[in-house]
Amino acid sequence: MASIVERPKKSGDSTFQVKWREGGGRTAPGQSEKFGDLESAETFKELVDAHGQHWPPGWVRGAGFVEPETHPNDVPFIDWATRYVDRLTGIDERTHEDYLRELRIHLSLIQHTELSGRVQPATIGNLTQDDVQDWVRAEERGEQDPEDPDTWLRRPADPKSIANRHGLLFCIVQAAVESDPPLRTTNCCKKTKLPRLDDHIVEEMTFLERDEYQRIMSEITDPDAQDLTGWLFGTGMRWGEATALQTQDFNLNATPPTVSVQRAWKKAKKGAPCGPFFLGPPKTKRARRVLALSSAQAQMVRRRVAGQPPEAFVFRTATGKSWRHANYYNRKWLPAVQRAVEKGLSKRPRIHDLRHSHVALLIAAKIPLPAIQIRLGHESIQTTVDRYGHLVRSLDGEIVAAVEVALGAPARPELRVVVGA
Repeated sequence: MASIVERPKKSGDSTFQVKWREGGGRTAPGQSEKFGDLESAETFKELVDAHGQHWPPGWVRGAGFVEPETHPNDVPFIDWATRYVDRLTGIDERTHEDYLRELRIHLSLIQHTELSGRVQPATIGNLTQDDVQDWVRAEERGEQDPEDPDTWLRRPADPKSIANRHGLLFCIVQAAVESDPPLRTTNCCKKTKLPRLDDHIVEEMTFLERDEYQRIMSEITDPDAQDLTGWLFGTGMRWGEATALQTQDFNLNATPPTVSVQRAWKKAKKGAPCGPFFLGPPKTKRARRVLALSSAQAQMVRRRVAGQPPEAFVFRTATGKSWRHANYYNRKWLPAVQRAVEKGLSKRPRIHDLRHSHVALLIAAKIPLPAIQIRLGHESIQTTVDRYGHLVRSLDGEIVAAVEVALGAPARPELRVVVGA
C-alpha cells in the first residue's frame, strides 16, 4: 500500500508526499510524487493502490495526466505484429503458431517510454531504439516474484532466444517502414546491442570422443536403435532428417555411395488431422543436400532397405514404425547414457550432440569449414564458424609452420669479390 508523508515547510505550510515501492515488492525501487494539498495526495494514493503499486497510466511525474503522443495512421504494436505474422507466406502452420506464441509471451512486453518518463502502450509508430533496448534488457534479466526472490515470474532468456526474437521484431518493424503508406520512416531495431552469443553456444554443446561414443553404443542393445545412433554420429544429420529418410533417397551404386536429404519431420499444429508430426521440406534451402557415405554405412543401408518399397522409412523401430524422438530418447538413448555414466562416462550428451561430435571429428581430420557447412546443410558459413570455429585448434601446427616459413630470415646474399678494388 502507498503511504502519505507530510513535509512541513518553514513558512508553516506543508507538502504531502505519496510514497510506495514499484510493484509492491519489499526490495523494489522506491517511488514518490509530491502534492501541495492532502486531498490531491489522497486521490493519487488511491490511484497507485488501484494500479498495483505502479504509476497510473498516462501520469507524468510532476505534471499529472498528460495527453498521449499521437501518430497519424498508427496501430497498436501487437495488432500490427499479429497482422504481419498472419500474412507471412512460405511457412508451415507450426512455425506460424510459434511466431504467434513469441508475440503473445515476449514481444507483448514491449512498451514505449516518452522523454518525460511516462510509459505508454507501444504502437508501431511510437516505438524507439531505446524501447527496443529496454525490452532486450528485460528479456535478459527476467522477472522475479517480488514476494519470493527465489521464484521467477519470467525466467531470463538465453542470448540465442533473444537474438531470434529480435530478428522477428526487426522484420515486423521493417514491414511498417515499407508499407503503403509508410507507418514509420526508419527501423528502430537496426542498432540494438544484443547479448553475446559465443559463450552460450560453446556451453550448450557436448563433444564425444570416439571412445566415449563407443561406451554409449555398447549400452544400446536394440539393433534398430544402434543403426540409427551410428547413422547420426557418422553423418551429422539432424534427427528430423535422418528419421525421414526413405529407400528412394539412396544411390548405393554411385562411387562413393550417396544419400539425398529431401524431407524432414515437422511439428504439426495442435489438433491437426495428420497427428503431431508431418513430412515437410528440410530446415533451409541448403539443407537439401547430398552426402557421401562410407562403405560401412552403405552396407548397413543395403541391409535395411532390402525388399523395401521406395517410400519405406530406412530407420524403423522393431515394430516397423518410424522413430519418434520421445520414444527413442526415453527408451533407448537416456538409459544408455545413464548406464555409461554409472560406469565412468563424464558427459551427459543429448541426441543432437551426435551431430556436434561428427563435426568435431571432421575438424580433427582437417576437413575445411566450407566443406563441413555443405555436409551439415548450414544456410551460411557464418553459422558453421560461430558454432565450431573454436574447435579448429587441430590446425595449430600447420598454422605455426606456415607462419614460420613466411617470417623466416631471408637467405644471406653471396659475398662478391671485386678484383682490383
